[in-house]
Amino acid sequence: MLVARELSKEYQSGTSRLAVLQDVSFDIPQGAFVAIVGPSGSGKTTLLGLLAGLDLPSHGTVQLDGADLTRLDEDARAKLRGEKVGFIFQSFQLIPTLTAAENVQVPLELRGDSDAAERARDLLARVGLGDRTGHFPNQLSGGEQQRVAIARAFANQPRVLFADEPTGNLDGATGARIVALLDELNRESGATVVIVTHDLELAEHAQRIIRLADGVVVEDRATAGAAMGAAGAMGALGAATP
Repeated sequence: MLVARELSKEYQSGTSRLAVLQDVSFDIPQGAFVAIVGPSGSGKTTLLGLLAGLDLPSHGTVQLDGADLTRLDEDARAKLRGEKVGFIFQSFQLIPTLTAAENVQVPLELRGDSDAAERARDLLARVGLGDRTGHFPNQLSGGEQQRVAIARAFANQPRVLFADEPTGNLDGATGARIVALLDELNRESGATVVIVTHDLELAEHAQRIIRLADGVVVEDRATAGAAMGAAGAMGALGAATP
């Protein structure tokens, strides 16, 4: 699903060049759940932007579902993202004047789906918010808002979902349940999920961890979560609702 080859990203800083990423290479197969971790400044958010086609590398290539993003112009990359990619952000990015259901409906209506309202209700029920469809974001807790954002991200049935610090504004227990929910939806939908986080404990819910430091990959390993599978995720989901 994702193939990174010798990815480097540099920025001009005064009279010198600042290297944020250096020769990063890996493959992520369809249906994988991968966490990219590292301290602030390690390059993980920059890497996520390159994988999603939001930015282009200074050197190297990225293939997303067989398409070489470095050979596409911005319009073509935007079209590809609209068809195959979902996003979840730390700040939720819900529209405050729309209800939970209406927020989820937005991407469906933009592509002209006639069953947008029904699918939005189904997705909110799937993330445990079937009784909150008519609530506005300011009437929901942080964990509930993030679950609305997750439902919206899955609305277009993306092939790959990117999440940038999706638990950063949540307490530890709620964050763990959000990651467990992503794990469950990953397994049920078959979508590839790539999350960026600084929290190594949460990253262990993923099947694989890619760790960055100073712009290079210093570790790439399978996790205990890959072996434990559904048991740990469902246990976290069974805890109190955030």
